[in-house]
Amino acid sequence: MKQGSTLFLKAVVFIVGIMVLSLCVFLLYGTVVSVENRTLSYFIQYIFLFYLYLTAIPFYCALYQTLKLLQYIDNNKAFSELSVNALNIIEKCAITISIMYIIIIPFFFFIAEVEDAPGVAALNLVIIIASIVIAVFTAVLKKLLKNAIDIKAENDLTV
Repeated sequence: MKQGSTLFLKAVVFIVGIMVLSLCVFLLYGTVVSVENRTLSYFIQYIFLFYLYLTAIPFYCALYQTLKLLQYIDNNKAFSELSVNALNIIEKCAITISIMYIIIIPFFFFIAEVEDAPGVAALNLVIIIASIVIAVFTAVLKKLLKNAIDIKAENDLTV
Protein backbone atom coordinates (compact mmCIF):
# COMPACT_ATOMS: atom_id res chain seq x y z
CA MET A 1 0.00 0.00 0.00
CA LYS A 2 1.23 3.48 -0.77
CA GLN A 3 2.77 5.35 2.14
CA GLY A 4 0.48 8.37 1.77
CA SER A 5 -2.79 6.53 1.21
CA THR A 6 -4.03 7.40 4.69
CA LEU A 7 -2.78 10.97 4.61
CA PHE A 8 -6.30 12.39 4.33
CA LEU A 9 -7.51 10.41 7.34
CA LYS A 10 -4.49 11.48 9.38
CA ALA A 11 -5.20 15.11 8.46
CA VAL A 12 -8.81 14.72 9.57
CA VAL A 13 -7.70 13.22 12.90
CA PHE A 14 -5.32 16.15 13.46
CA ILE A 15 -8.00 18.69 12.54
CA VAL A 16 -10.51 17.09 14.92
CA GLY A 17 -7.90 17.07 17.68
CA ILE A 18 -7.08 20.74 17.13
CA MET A 19 -10.78 21.66 17.05
CA VAL A 20 -11.48 19.91 20.36
CA LEU A 21 -8.39 21.45 21.92
CA SER A 22 -9.45 24.92 20.81
CA LEU A 23 -12.95 24.21 22.12
CA CYS A 24 -11.49 23.24 25.50
CA VAL A 25 -9.14 26.21 25.67
CA PHE A 26 -11.21 29.06 24.28
CA LEU A 27 -14.93 28.31 24.24
CA LEU A 28 -15.40 26.36 27.46
CA TYR A 29 -13.10 28.53 29.52
CA GLY A 30 -14.69 31.68 28.07
CA THR A 31 -18.18 30.59 29.04
CA VAL A 32 -17.19 29.84 32.62
CA VAL A 33 -15.17 33.03 33.06
CA SER A 34 -18.05 35.11 31.68
CA VAL A 35 -20.12 34.41 34.82
CA GLU A 36 -19.71 37.56 36.89
CA ASN A 37 -21.11 36.70 40.29
CA ARG A 38 -19.83 33.95 42.54
CA THR A 39 -23.03 31.99 42.99
CA LEU A 40 -23.59 28.26 43.26
CA SER A 41 -23.97 28.18 39.49
CA TYR A 42 -20.50 29.69 39.15
CA PHE A 43 -18.84 26.89 41.14
CA ILE A 44 -20.87 24.17 39.45
CA GLN A 45 -19.73 25.50 36.09
CA TYR A 46 -16.10 25.16 37.21
CA ILE A 47 -16.75 21.56 38.28
CA PHE A 48 -18.47 21.02 34.94
CA LEU A 49 -15.48 22.50 33.07
CA PHE A 50 -13.05 20.28 34.97
CA TYR A 51 -15.14 17.24 34.15
CA LEU A 52 -15.21 18.14 30.46
CA TYR A 53 -11.43 18.49 30.50
CA LEU A 54 -11.27 15.09 32.19
CA THR A 55 -13.30 13.53 29.39
CA ALA A 56 -10.84 14.94 26.87
CA ILE A 57 -8.19 12.49 28.14
CA PRO A 58 -9.83 9.31 26.75
CA PHE A 59 -10.76 11.25 23.62
CA TYR A 60 -7.13 12.09 22.90
CA CYS A 61 -6.07 8.54 23.77
CA ALA A 62 -8.52 7.29 21.14
CA LEU A 63 -7.19 9.81 18.61
CA TYR A 64 -3.63 8.65 19.28
CA GLN A 65 -4.64 5.02 18.80
CA THR A 66 -6.37 6.00 15.56
CA LEU A 67 -3.14 7.54 14.32
CA LYS A 68 -1.27 4.38 15.31
CA LEU A 69 -3.85 2.28 13.44
CA LEU A 70 -3.42 4.41 10.34
CA GLN A 71 0.35 4.01 10.65
CA TYR A 72 -0.08 0.22 10.81
CA ILE A 73 -2.13 0.40 7.63
CA ASP A 74 0.64 2.41 5.95
CA ASN A 75 3.24 -0.16 7.05
CA ASN A 76 1.16 -3.14 5.80
CA LYS A 77 0.53 -4.31 9.36
CA ALA A 78 -3.24 -3.80 9.21
CA PHE A 79 -3.97 -7.48 9.77
CA SER A 80 -1.99 -7.91 12.96
CA GLU A 81 -2.55 -8.07 16.68
CA LEU A 82 -1.26 -4.50 16.92
CA SER A 83 -4.32 -3.31 15.02
CA VAL A 84 -6.61 -5.38 17.21
CA ASN A 85 -5.02 -3.86 20.33
CA ALA A 86 -5.44 -0.34 18.94
CA LEU A 87 -9.11 -1.02 18.17
CA ASN A 88 -9.56 -2.46 21.65
CA ILE A 89 -8.18 0.71 23.25
CA ILE A 90 -10.36 2.89 21.00
CA GLU A 91 -13.40 0.86 22.06
CA LYS A 92 -12.54 1.21 25.75
CA CYS A 93 -12.02 4.97 25.36
CA ALA A 94 -15.40 5.35 23.65
CA ILE A 95 -17.10 3.37 26.41
CA THR A 96 -15.30 5.46 29.04
CA ILE A 97 -16.47 8.69 27.42
CA SER A 98 -20.08 7.49 27.27
CA ILE A 99 -20.00 6.38 30.91
CA MET A 100 -18.48 9.69 32.00
CA TYR A 101 -21.19 11.65 30.18
CA ILE A 102 -23.92 9.40 31.58
CA ILE A 103 -22.62 10.19 35.07
CA ILE A 104 -22.73 13.95 34.43
CA ILE A 105 -26.32 14.03 33.07
CA PRO A 106 -27.68 15.75 36.22
CA PHE A 107 -25.13 18.57 35.84
CA PHE A 108 -26.15 19.07 32.22
CA PHE A 109 -29.80 19.31 33.23
CA PHE A 110 -28.97 21.69 36.08
CA ILE A 111 -26.97 23.99 33.79
CA ALA A 112 -29.70 23.76 31.13
CA GLU A 113 -32.27 24.81 33.73
CA VAL A 114 -30.18 27.63 35.19
CA GLU A 115 -29.14 29.02 31.81
CA ASP A 116 -32.57 28.30 30.25
CA ALA A 117 -30.86 26.47 27.40
CA PRO A 118 -32.40 23.04 26.70
CA GLY A 119 -29.86 22.43 23.93
CA VAL A 120 -27.18 21.84 26.55
CA ALA A 121 -29.00 18.72 27.75
CA ALA A 122 -29.48 17.55 24.18
CA LEU A 123 -25.76 18.01 23.52
CA ASN A 124 -25.03 15.54 26.32
CA LEU A 125 -27.26 12.93 24.72
CA VAL A 126 -25.63 13.46 21.32
CA ILE A 127 -22.18 12.87 22.82
CA ILE A 128 -23.37 9.74 24.62
CA ILE A 129 -25.01 8.28 21.52
CA ALA A 130 -22.03 9.13 19.30
CA SER A 131 -19.54 7.49 21.64
CA ILE A 132 -21.73 4.38 21.94
CA VAL A 133 -21.96 4.16 18.15
CA ILE A 134 -18.17 4.46 17.90
CA ALA A 135 -17.73 1.75 20.54
CA VAL A 136 -20.10 -0.63 18.74
CA PHE A 137 -18.53 0.06 15.34
CA THR A 138 -15.06 -0.51 16.78
CA ALA A 139 -16.15 -3.76 18.43
CA VAL A 140 -17.57 -5.04 15.14
CA LEU A 141 -14.44 -4.00 13.26
CA LYS A 142 -12.26 -5.66 15.92
CA LYS A 143 -14.23 -8.91 15.58
CA LEU A 144 -13.92 -8.85 11.79
CA LEU A 145 -10.20 -8.16 12.04
CA LYS A 146 -9.71 -11.04 14.49
CA ASN A 147 -11.56 -13.38 12.11
CA ALA A 148 -9.42 -12.20 9.18
CA ILE A 149 -6.24 -12.74 11.21
CA ASP A 150 -7.41 -16.26 12.15
CA ILE A 151 -8.20 -17.10 8.52
CA LYS A 152 -4.84 -15.72 7.42
CA ALA A 153 -3.02 -17.79 10.06
CA GLU A 154 -4.94 -20.89 9.02
CA ASN A 155 -4.07 -20.31 5.35
CA ASP A 156 -0.41 -19.76 6.22
CA LEU A 157 -0.35 -23.12 8.02
CA THR A 158 -2.07 -24.87 5.12
CA VAL A 159 0.43 -23.68 2.53
